[in-house]
Amino acid sequence: MAAGAPGTPGTPRVLRAMNDRAVLDLLVAQGPLTRTRIGELTGLSKPTTSQLLGRLEAAGLVHTTGSLSGRPGPNALLYEIDPAAGHVAALSADPTGITAQVADITGTILGTERVEAEAVAEDVRHRTAQLVTEAVDGALREAGLRHEDLRAAVIGTPGAIDPQSGQLRYAPHLPGWHSRTLRDDLAAVLGTPVAIENDVNLAAVAEQYEGAAQDHDNYVLTWLDEGVGAAIVLGGTLLRGATGGAGEIGYMPLPGAPLAKGGPAGDGGFESLVAAEVVRGLASPGATLADVFADDARLAEVARRIATGIAAVVAVVDPELVVLSGAVAQAGGDKLRVRVEEELTGLALPRPQIRVSELAGDPILTGALRSALTQARDQVFDTA
Repeated sequence: MAAGAPGTPGTPRVLRAMNDRAVLDLLVAQGPLTRTRIGELTGLSKPTTSQLLGRLEAAGLVHTTGSLSGRPGPNALLYEIDPAAGHVAALSADPTGITAQVADITGTILGTERVEAEAVAEDVRHRTAQLVTEAVDGALREAGLRHEDLRAAVIGTPGAIDPQSGQLRYAPHLPGWHSRTLRDDLAAVLGTPVAIENDVNLAAVAEQYEGAAQDHDNYVLTWLDEGVGAAIVLGGTLLRGATGGAGEIGYMPLPGAPLAKGGPAGDGGFESLVAAEVVRGLASPGATLADVFADDARLAEVARRIATGIAAVVAVVDPELVVLSGAVAQAGGDKLRVRVEEELTGLALPRPQIRVSELAGDPILTGALRSALTQARDQVFDTA
C-alpha cells in the first residue's frame, strides 16, 4: 500500500480513529468522565480531546450527561457513551426453549423474553427460527425497539459449530439446530449478523469479564449441569479445536465411564459420572442436588469423580485455575470445592486453583451478551 493511502498506519485518519476508539473504550469501562479527566487518562492534549469529543458527539456516539460541580471554576461537563448508538441481542438455547435479552451498547439490559419449545410448531425445519424470532421479538417489544435497531446477536447453545461445515455438532438433543445454513437463516429472520457459540465457552467469557477468572489468561471452566463440558482458555485465547469440539469432556472416557459411542455423552464418558441427573441418582428417588451433598459420603464420591476428570484435563493443558460452574457445582458449593482440592492433593501433576462460580443469573446469557457487545462495539465504534 502506498504511503499516505487511506488506512495506512500512522496517517492522521488512522490516528484519529485509534484515539476515538481509546476514548470510547474508556467511557465504556469507567462511565461518565469530564474532558479533563479523559485527557489525563489518555494523554491527549486539551485541544485534541475537545475536538475528539465534538466529533464523537456529532456522530451520535457520546453525549453529555450533566456536569461535575463542587470545584472551583465553571462546572465541567460529563461525557458518556450514548446508549442509543447501538443495540444487541443475546440468547441462550436449551432443549426446552430459548431465552433472549436485548441491551444497549453500554450493556444495560432493556428487555428479556423466554419462549418454551412446547409452544412452537413441531416442524423442525422452522422450529429453530420460530423459537429465536419469538424470543427476540418479545425482548424487543419490552425494550421498545425494532429488528433494525440490532447490530449483533450471539446465541449460546450446547454443542459447537464446525468451522468447516457450518453444522452444529455434539448436540443431538437439539432437533432443528443442525442445518448447514443455520446462521444465515437466523440472520435473515433477525435482520442482523448472528454468531452461534458453544454455551460453556460463553460461560467462560462471563467468568473472564465478571467472575472468578478475571485477571487469568490460563484457565478451564468445567460445566457440571444436566450436560457436562469445559471451556479451555490458554494465553487468553479460547481453544476451539479443528471441528469446534475442544472442551467436550462429557465424552471423555474415564475408569468406570467408557467412551460414548454414537449417542449422547450421557451414554458414556465423564458425563455419565457427574451430570446432574446422575448425581441426583446417588440419593433416593426424587432427591435434589442439595439432598445429595447433605451426606458426607455422597459428597466425597462426587468430588472424587469430578477430580478424576479435572486431573485428566490438567495433565494436558496445565491451567492455573479451574472454575466449577453449573447446577452441580452451585449445589456443592465450597464444601465440594474443598473436597475436589483434597482429591487432587498428592497427584504428580501441577495443581491449579479451584474456584466455584459465584456469578448471579445465567452465565451463558451473560457471556452471550458480552460477546455480542464486543462485536457491536467493533462495528459501531469504528470511526475510520
